[in-house]
Amino acid sequence: MKITLCFVLLALAAVFLSARPAQAGASLPPLQTVPQVDLKRYLGQWYEIARYPNRFQKGCLESSAVYSLRHDGDIEVLNRCTDSETGTQRQAKGHAWVVDSASNARLKVSFFWPFRGDYWIIELGSEYEYAVIGTPNRKYFWILSRTCSMDDTLYEAILQRAKGQGFDPSLVVRQKPASGGPPS
Repeated sequence: MKITLCFVLLALAAVFLSARPAQAGASLPPLQTVPQVDLKRYLGQWYEIARYPNRFQKGCLESSAVYSLRHDGDIEVLNRCTDSETGTQRQAKGHAWVVDSASNARLKVSFFWPFRGDYWIIELGSEYEYAVIGTPNRKYFWILSRTCSMDDTLYEAILQRAKGQGFDPSLVVRQKPASGGPPS
């Protein structure tokens, strides 16, 4: 319980900070999202392939997220990871909602009211097999997949496209598979 509470509080702090504009991002062009997201297809299990380091995921291995439809039409978020020091599972429940209904690609997410942050889908596989998430201030970045691994060629291509959107590929940390082998 104490670990879960710490995880939630750290997630909240990061969401709050992501909602504030960053000075470095002020000179960048507006972040482009995908033209359309079918939220029903987007729901389900996602595995983190890579991310920018952030405080609320410090020490997280094997991160994943499950998105499910709430009775009010919004999305329930359940983030999980394995704590690198203790080996225990950490989790945080949140709530996401669409802020751009024309595309469904721009969402807000909150793990603790009133704090919320941006969750923009900037790339999406044609079969919803992978997704790339970023924030307009370029402070947060994730590559997600429906499987816990990703082809190196696709991964590198995603990084290059993200660079074109103002993200720094050198900051991206690729996750290692659960077996402890080479990066997925």
